Amino acid sequence: MKDIAASLAVSVLATTAVHAEEPRRRVAPPAVYEVAPGLGHFTDDVLFGEVWLREALKPRDRSLVTVSAIISTGKTAQIAGHVRRALDNGVAPDEIGELITQLAFYSGWPNAVSAVTETKKVFDERKIGAAADNTAERVQLEAAAEVARAALVADTVAPTAPALAELTNRVLFGDLWRRPNLSPRDRSLVTMAALIAIGQPEQIPFHANRAMDNGLTREEAAEALTHVAFYAGWPRGMSAVPVLKQVFASRAAATASANTVPSPELKVIRAEPVSTGTPGPASNFAGEVRVNSRYAADAPARIGGGVVSFAAGARTAWHTHPLGQTLFIVSGRGWVQKEGGPIIEVNPGDVVWIPPNVKHWHGASADAPMSHFAILESLNGSSVTWMEQVSEAQYRAAPRKP
Repeated sequence: MKDIAASLAVSVLATTAVHAEEPRRRVAPPAVYEVAPGLGHFTDDVLFGEVWLREALKPRDRSLVTVSAIISTGKTAQIAGHVRRALDNGVAPDEIGELITQLAFYSGWPNAVSAVTETKKVFDERKIGAAADNTAERVQLEAAAEVARAALVADTVAPTAPALAELTNRVLFGDLWRRPNLSPRDRSLVTMAALIAIGQPEQIPFHANRAMDNGLTREEAAEALTHVAFYAGWPRGMSAVPVLKQVFASRAAATASANTVPSPELKVIRAEPVSTGTPGPASNFAGEVRVNSRYAADAPARIGGGVVSFAAGARTAWHTHPLGQTLFIVSGRGWVQKEGGPIIEVNPGDVVWIPPNVKHWHGASADAPMSHFAILESLNGSSVTWMEQVSEAQYRAAPRKP
């Protein structure tokens, strides 16, 4: 009996030892262990055995971040494997297609087209049919934020690269960011991950704030940065840390301020019919012009403006603004010209930026009225310097189409 018991004990110990030594499933290819066993260990035990399992970011989000990082950095050989994982983690095929489209603008067309080729192989393998464009209603971007963004583009981009500024407003934010194929949160997450991966820290604050405004939490933003470090390298992750830290600090300060400082009352300037607006003075305008919904912010803000409506043939006199002016064309068809330049036609939805101290005029076209919303700032109490009237010959010069 003692011999039988001893044999059973040895058998149990041997079986336990076998199970204890049995390795778990490896993710790293066998070649990794043959060439760089340390890399195999970090791949299986840290990246997939720890990071991918962290609950701070859902597996679906990790796939969005990973696919964004490898596409934006041109790691073509890795795309198929992570597209498969993304599909398994709940990313829809059309969302993958839209992710690639988004990254074409932020990491370049060659990376996006290469990603399409590799992704198509996975779709064919899984018998995923051709994608159809989403016809759902376009996403509405926050109006005030868009006005501020467009003004910034007009101020910093348009003077040097006017075509890039126009495409930024019309295509990037006027079309791409409004497509419903990705949720605003996911679109922001994808963009932020790509910017970290390609080492563009100066672009991160805008998009990190946009991502958090769209629902990404502080914990998720930090985890996305951590995740990208494995796919784009530690230096890229480390370079983004102080930038994201500043974003967190700024948002925390704004929240604290909102919670401790009494909030001023909102002001609503009610719309009024054009016919009841204030007539534009004859010294500054020609033709029938009325100003409605005039506003001026309280100090220390310097911004002001209003809606200005021009009958056909009406226009301003020549004038300048010490800190420039932004015009948002509301309706009709208008003309705008700087001194020495061509008359340019503008239409509803167009945004016009007039730089500081540039002599110019604007108004309706000869055969159609026009209304615009004007935004300008004052300097030492002055926001405009009026000059001579625009002559009929100057006004009747042929306009250039937008």
